[in-house]
Amino acid sequence: MPHGIDEKFLALPSRQLADAALTRARELGAQHASFRVERIRSQQLRMRDASLEGRRDDEETGFAVQVVHDGTWGFAAGVDLTPEAAVRVAEQAVEIAKASRGINREPIELADEPVYSDATWVSAYDVNPFDVPDIDKVSLLAERSARLLAADGVDHVDAGVAQVLENKFYADLAGTTTTQQRVRLMPTLTAVRVDPESGQFETMDTIAPPVGRGWEFMTGTGWNWDAEIEQIPVLLTEKMKASSVEAGAYDLVIDPSNLWLTIHESIGHATELDRALGYEAAYAGTSFATFDKLGALQYGSSHMHVTGDRNAEYGLATVGWDDEGVAAQQWNLVRGGTLVGYQLDRRMAKLKGLGRSNGCAFADSPSHVPVQRMANVSLQPVPNGPTTQELIAGVERGIYVVGDKSWSIDMQRYNFQFTGQRFYEIRAGRLLGQLRDVAYQATTTNFWGSMEAVGGPQTYVLGGAFNCGKAQPGQTAPVSHGCPSALFRGVKILNTVQEGGR
Repeated sequence: MPHGIDEKFLALPSRQLADAALTRARELGAQHASFRVERIRSQQLRMRDASLEGRRDDEETGFAVQVVHDGTWGFAAGVDLTPEAAVRVAEQAVEIAKASRGINREPIELADEPVYSDATWVSAYDVNPFDVPDIDKVSLLAERSARLLAADGVDHVDAGVAQVLENKFYADLAGTTTTQQRVRLMPTLTAVRVDPESGQFETMDTIAPPVGRGWEFMTGTGWNWDAEIEQIPVLLTEKMKASSVEAGAYDLVIDPSNLWLTIHESIGHATELDRALGYEAAYAGTSFATFDKLGALQYGSSHMHVTGDRNAEYGLATVGWDDEGVAAQQWNLVRGGTLVGYQLDRRMAKLKGLGRSNGCAFADSPSHVPVQRMANVSLQPVPNGPTTQELIAGVERGIYVVGDKSWSIDMQRYNFQFTGQRFYEIRAGRLLGQLRDVAYQATTTNFWGSMEAVGGPQTYVLGGAFNCGKAQPGQTAPVSHGCPSALFRGVKILNTVQEGGR
């Protein structure tokens, strides 16, 4: 059933504040001005061995004014929801633009965008997690923890859930006014086994992804929790007994539960245009996929089709409009293995003559300026493509990789290595036992160039993260990455114990 905007948010004087702020910005000569009111509710529950370890509830409400005055950005924010405060904040934003004008070498121009009047959007979910009593949430997590603790070979269990309800009102001088509501949820569940003799321990996490949906995900809609909880102790026991991998070159079949993170780091960040142009450099690096390579860079094999998407169902970066009033879209980043697009905000789109923004501006707080952030960046499946089992059947000597874990990538998003939750040896097209101490290493173009086959829609899963970091001061953004299973040939495998000198 479709949901409406939270009545408590609608009761805020958003339109009066916007009228006061935008009118004052226009009077002071702003060429462009936008106004945001946001309310962000969040909750985190943490369990240790079926007992509640911690709970945190937060609510942040405030507003922001952003202007372009004499070709220069200005930004200011406030928390006093009165027209008088909105006027003062608009004046502060203009004053900041004036003070910054002397060091601004590039006049700010923004790509055009249609006007959206009194538009509303609510994300897709069934049950608002903030409507679920806390005791029911704790009981569910405790029951699942107890089931794992009762299994042979499980010594400890960590469980938790994070949830967010984000409301946002946006207005600008062009006449756009939008109101939005997003719900997202991130479950965690980890079983731990400790060898009492050696002190060695291993963990096995759920591979359930964070999702842009409601509490129904925790109770079985979209994920089979019972089946996974039954499987985790067995997998953990196998992992404790697994042989250490022999370093070398292997064919890899990578499950979506692992591949999403490689997409995030080596494609998602690398195709943010502000990175490619060097505007995002100090905090988290630039990109090897520089603008002169657009339309020419062979990013990967001909099987590689990657899209940016702000419309993906249940995506963490799915919105109706971004924080510059740009409507959500889907577009190509890599097509046939070639770099064909970037992720853009309105300034980047205009700066490089790329037409319309594709809606990638986002601020994680009403007190933060919107910056260019990642869309849901996804590797597309092949229609009528193979199953995961069929991909495995085509491997003589290889490894099947499931679940994400640690990772490392350079500032250019080019040299990387990734580990995972579990690894299975493949011999003559069949899965043998688990391996341990595995990491795969490559450069971005060599890795994606080695992709020989992509799975069909039946293997596609939307993974993601709540906490993609960027900018200074730092901001975090939720983002999803969908992908099918995929086959990669001749990838370098490291033995992490040997690499660590142990």
